[in-house]
Amino acid sequence: MLVHSVYFWLKPGLTPADLHRFEMDANAMADIPGVEHLWVGKPAGAADRPVIDSSYSYALVVVFRDMDAHDLYQKHPVHDAFRKNSEMWSQVKIYDSI
Repeated sequence: MLVHSVYFWLKPGLTPADLHRFEMDANAMADIPGVEHLWVGKPAGAADRPVIDSSYSYALVVVFRDMDAHDLYQKHPVHDAFRKNSEMWSQVKIYDSI
């Protein structure tokens, strides 16, 4: 398994329709072959502690069966369609783990 964790810092001033499109396009990637699990969410608002970074706007966590599935996901048309939302974010960070 490979866990692909992506954190997005969205630009200020996005409309509710923009945010809805971002969420819908992110969730659509759950149907890409090889995706075992996919979650999209906002910071949880957990207790404020120095080790918690809740400065991001959205997190996308995707679990793949293997690296080959990840590589197919990166080239999939649904993933390419999601990337068209890049005008919405000012920063993105990716953490992959096995």
